[in-house]
Amino acid sequence: MSSGPPPEAALHHDRSRALSFGGEAERYDRARPSYPAALIDDLLRLQPRTALDVGCGTGKAARLLRERGVDVLGVEPDPRMAAVARAHGVPVEEGHFESWDARGRTFDLIVSGQAWHWIEPEAGAAKAGAILPPGGHLAAFWNLGTHEPATLAALEPVYRSLAPEIADTTTALHTPAGGDAWRVSALSDSGLFHPVESRAYTWEARYTRDQWLDFIATHSDHAGLSAERRAAVMAAVSAAIDAMREPLTMHYRTVLILATRAAAR
Repeated sequence: MSSGPPPEAALHHDRSRALSFGGEAERYDRARPSYPAALIDDLLRLQPRTALDVGCGTGKAARLLRERGVDVLGVEPDPRMAAVARAHGVPVEEGHFESWDARGRTFDLIVSGQAWHWIEPEAGAAKAGAILPPGGHLAAFWNLGTHEPATLAALEPVYRSLAPEIADTTTALHTPAGGDAWRVSALSDSGLFHPVESRAYTWEARYTRDQWLDFIATHSDHAGLSAERRAAVMAAVSAAIDAMREPLTMHYRTVLILATRAAAR
């Protein structure tokens, strides 16, 4: 029996953590993975002419859509992240989506890559519903990764010893089966979207030791450690990867929650 939404359902309360990525904006842009082509292909089949990228960060998702001819505007609360996105040619307005002023504008598609969990669920659904026309779409997606068994065996003792409070999320970056159901329900229960569906795309990425250290340095759980503990974790992870003989392979599952704006009753 489900015990309700998982802890990540409350992440929107931690605004300071949401804004922690800006201090590593350039590294974030360099190290974080992009999104699979199959996902972008599916979004393009919806034939959007305009899109709003919520929590656009450095513009990773926005750039993929712009390359395919979609007119994309980003909304981003962190000016440091927004500056990197603009450097890549993505127009960005700064602010939190829930209070951002759309000034009467509507969009065919709203996307949110790695960011919708920072949005307050009820306010986010209402705002999205207000700026999507009937038949428009909200697409929220996340890259979720799983280590190979040998990698997990090497890294788990590091985190259990040096940073036990982040061990579970760091060494098992995946959701259990059915773990997306609460996201679907949150949008369905708003009464603004129908249908709401979940899709998944699987792919792999390989990392050298330095690439992996770059990657984990962009995560808010690592950034939240003291400088001394973070340095100890990084050194131990580096040694563990060296002992495994790089590269390190991550098996990704990109989860898409796709919601269609229902017609007004």
